[in-house]
Amino acid sequence: MATQNTTLLIIGGGPGGYVAAIRAGQLGIPTILIEGATPGGTCLNIGCIPSKALIHVANEFHALQAYAADSVLGIQAQAPVIDIARSVAWKDGIVKRLTGGVAALLKKHQVTVISGWARIVDGKTIDVEVPAVKGGRTQMQRIRCEHLVLATGSEPVELPFMPFGKQVITSTEALSPKKLPKRLAVVGGGYIGLELGTVYRKLGVDVDIIEAQSRILPSYDADLVKPVEIALRAMGVSIHTATRVLGLSEDGKGVRVQGTEGAQRIVAADQVLVAVGRRPRSRGFGLSTLMLDMEGLAVRIDDQCRTSMRNIWAIGDLTGEPMLAHRAMAQGEMVAEIIAGHTRRFVPASMPAVCFTDPEIACAGLSPEQAREAGLDVIEASFPFAANGRAMTLQSTDGFVRVVARHDNHLILGWQAVGRGVSELSAAFSQSIEMGACLEDVAGTIHAHPTLGEAVQEAALRALGRAVHI
Repeated sequence: MATQNTTLLIIGGGPGGYVAAIRAGQLGIPTILIEGATPGGTCLNIGCIPSKALIHVANEFHALQAYAADSVLGIQAQAPVIDIARSVAWKDGIVKRLTGGVAALLKKHQVTVISGWARIVDGKTIDVEVPAVKGGRTQMQRIRCEHLVLATGSEPVELPFMPFGKQVITSTEALSPKKLPKRLAVVGGGYIGLELGTVYRKLGVDVDIIEAQSRILPSYDADLVKPVEIALRAMGVSIHTATRVLGLSEDGKGVRVQGTEGAQRIVAADQVLVAVGRRPRSRGFGLSTLMLDMEGLAVRIDDQCRTSMRNIWAIGDLTGEPMLAHRAMAQGEMVAEIIAGHTRRFVPASMPAVCFTDPEIACAGLSPEQAREAGLDVIEASFPFAANGRAMTLQSTDGFVRVVARHDNHLILGWQAVGRGVSELSAAFSQSIEMGACLEDVAGTIHAHPTLGEAVQEAALRALGRAVHI
């Protein structure tokens, strides 16, 4: 077995792994990246990017359907038809361009990429199984390293009584449909289930959302979720909350569910999307041989992403919640710089989160409830998009922007927003928190008119008792 030596070895080429590798290459660190599939991980290949591409397809199709009916804009169009195969091909083209770009950047910064499956021998030694090329045999390589970064990501949670198959699918299959089902049951009312459920409904599929908790999007506060639920119901999505899934029906044409009343019933479905969450991918590559400190399936790390073993690092979804691509990227960049001798710590003041439903939800920092639970005396203020001129011109006046700040010194602690396009406000939210802005800073910053961003300034003004447009 051939043996290679390197300073840094990274297992996993997702957002955390490839960013760590590129930054390490920029810093002159000899680096090897091992990835079993295409660089980019879940995010670029079967998650963030493809889902947003299909969301765009669904939005465009849904808009054309509205124009085929009686449109207040005066636009008339014939009833649209969706060719889902072409839509998926377009989505795949975007993915290919982005993953190709990642591969080019890795090559540019002299990162050695090995396509294969890693298995940990010890903290300094990794064996890699390289798949056979045509007519050849599987190859085994051994790599010895000074630093090991674990960036293996996460995987969908499977329900033991309803295993994945042709009828029961994950988000991966839902993002590349060969044809659209007539009825789709979505098990799980979190952001993945709602994003994909919205896509399928806008494409003409009858959709049922089944959520075990008392409301959809249970990790977001109720004020933010309300406009989303109203919009889903207006689209014709059936929402079943406080409802448990028991399994497929005997004839395979639906799922058996049980509500709080105790009675069982069948929700008809040609296909079932299980989106009950994701778990760290901590099995299947010999992680247990390292005997690292764990928190359930997640690897425990400190504020430098160090594990309990010297020179072994873990980043991204493998380290547990929040499972966000931008968190993994920031961690990967930091680890590369620490290995290069820089002084860094991962202590972000803000970790933005976005739910790409319709309307969208964007959050950064503390919600009012979280701030009060932390014992802080806070003020909060909201500005509705119903009073925003740009929102009116976009036919999207539902929703609001809300700010949370300390009562004593007006330091901004958090932002929340729900509405069309609010994902693009998340950068401003995080910047204000990360830079230690007060309400007066945002209120005194001139915002371009007419934009949705004016609602950010107006929320700060309202918190100061100086609201102008409401």
